[in-house]
Amino acid sequence: MYNYIETDPEQLEFIQIATTDELQEGERLLIDIEGDYFAVFKVAGEYYAIADLCSHDDGPLAEGDVEGHEVICPRHGARFDMRSGKALTLPAVVDIPAYPVKIEGDAILVGLPLGD
Repeated sequence: MYNYIETDPEQLEFIQIATTDELQEGERLLIDIEGDYFAVFKVAGEYYAIADLCSHDDGPLAEGDVEGHEVICPRHGARFDMRSGKALTLPAVVDIPAYPVKIEGDAILVGLPLGD
């Protein structure tokens, strides 16, 4: 899977998904953008966005427990780094998409690839 955090910002469309007062420390938002599901987390004052998709079995990921910067798949326990989408433990071996997040004023914006 692709890590969009490393993509040239000119190749991304930044979409407002919430405001900063809608996402408190330790919380997450589940977002549906035209049938694609994402999760945005606030951890240690930073915002992270990943696809809500476990690469092990395509199940939902974002409702899993969070430990530090890791989200744990509620189905089979695979761990992913929400900062990069990197698969950290079996049974997952493939990374998941991670997306850049930026704050403009009180708007939380997620960078999605153009044309997707």
